[in-house]
Amino acid sequence: MKKNLITAVLMTIVTTILLGIIYPLLVTGMAQLLFPKQANGQLIRKDGVVVGSSLIGQGFSGPAYFHSRPSSAGNGYDAANTSGSQLGPTNQKLIDRVKGDVASAQADHPGADVPIDLVTASASGIDPHITPAAVEFQLSRVARERGTTVDRLRPLVSRHTEGRQLAFLGEPRVNVLELNLDLDQQFPRDKHASIH
Repeated sequence: MKKNLITAVLMTIVTTILLGIIYPLLVTGMAQLLFPKQANGQLIRKDGVVVGSSLIGQGFSGPAYFHSRPSSAGNGYDAANTSGSQLGPTNQKLIDRVKGDVASAQADHPGADVPIDLVTASASGIDPHITPAAVEFQLSRVARERGTTVDRLRPLVSRHTEGRQLAFLGEPRVNVLELNLDLDQQFPRDKHASIH
């Protein structure tokens, strides 16, 4: 009995050290060595300051920016409180919010169909991407606010449009933070516009 107890305690100590300390350090070290950008959260820096991550959506306000999907995460885009709204398709609160978002989006395009991702939140609430259709819908507003033309913005959008993964997984998408940062670089905004 005593021999079995000692063996059990020693095995617990050895496996804890091996699997709880050595293995995680080894995997972390390999990740830092082989994939440093991914291992550190794909952080985006501007002038040496971290402004976000290409993996986490952010809210943008002001007409001079491309807007992200709505967020139900905490108070919006809260990476510590990710979730969808948990409201069913017949919930009046959800219906009213979507109707309001559609009306707001149609202010620049009266009667136009609004891309679904501009009025519905993702399951996580922090999706960093929108569809090319959602970008196209916002192009004329952003061009007008930036004092340029839609045709001059299109190459910028094309550079930020990602295709399907492995040519068949997912859908084409545009990372809103990366697009807006490049937009500020290529077409500086009016000082009255705001970014969050």
